[in-house]
Amino acid sequence: MKFKLKPPPPKKLRKTTLKRFLIRRTIYYVLPNVFFNFIIAYASFQELGYTHFFSGTQNLARLTLPMAIFLPVVLTIDIINRVIIASEQGAIEFTVDEQLNKKKLMTKLSILHGVITGLLVLSVLLLAQYNWSEYYKLDATAMAVVVGVLAGVLSVVFVYLPVWRLRRWMCRREAILVLEEVEA
Repeated sequence: MKFKLKPPPPKKLRKTTLKRFLIRRTIYYVLPNVFFNFIIAYASFQELGYTHFFSGTQNLARLTLPMAIFLPVVLTIDIINRVIIASEQGAIEFTVDEQLNKKKLMTKLSILHGVITGLLVLSVLLLAQYNWSEYYKLDATAMAVVVGVLAGVLSVVFVYLPVWRLRRWMCRREAILVLEEVEA
C-alpha cells in the first residue's frame, strides 16, 4: 500500500499588482541576503585581519563564488514559483499560459543564471587578481561590505530578471462582462 502525501495548498494571497508583488518580494530577499552575507564574510575575514582574492584559508573567492552561483539559482526558482502561484490564485493581474512547462523553465533559467553569474564573478576576481600585486592585502571590512552589496545586487536582479523572462508566457487578465437581454 502506497501513501501519497499531498503538499498543503499555498496560502491565499491578497490581490495586488505585479509591480507591488515584486517590490515586496525584493524587500524580503534583499534585507536578509545583505545582512547574512555581510555578517558571514565579516566573521570569516576577521580571523586573519586581511584577506586575498584566491590564496589563504579565508579568501574572497571562497565566499563570493558559491554565493554568486547558488543565490541566482534559488531566487530564480522561488520567484517564478511564487509568481505562478499568485497568477493561479488570481492575486495579480496576469495569467500564465497553461501550456508552459513550468519546471523546465525554472530549471533552465536557474542553471543559466547560476552559471553566467558565477563566470562573471570569477572573471572579475581573476581580473582584479591579475591587475593587483600578488602580495596586496585586502581590508577585511571593505571586502565584507563588497560581499554584502553583491548579495543585494544579485537579489534585486534575480527577482526581476526571471519575471521579465516569464512575461513571454503571461497575458493580462481581462474582466468578463456579461450582458443580459432585458425583455421589454
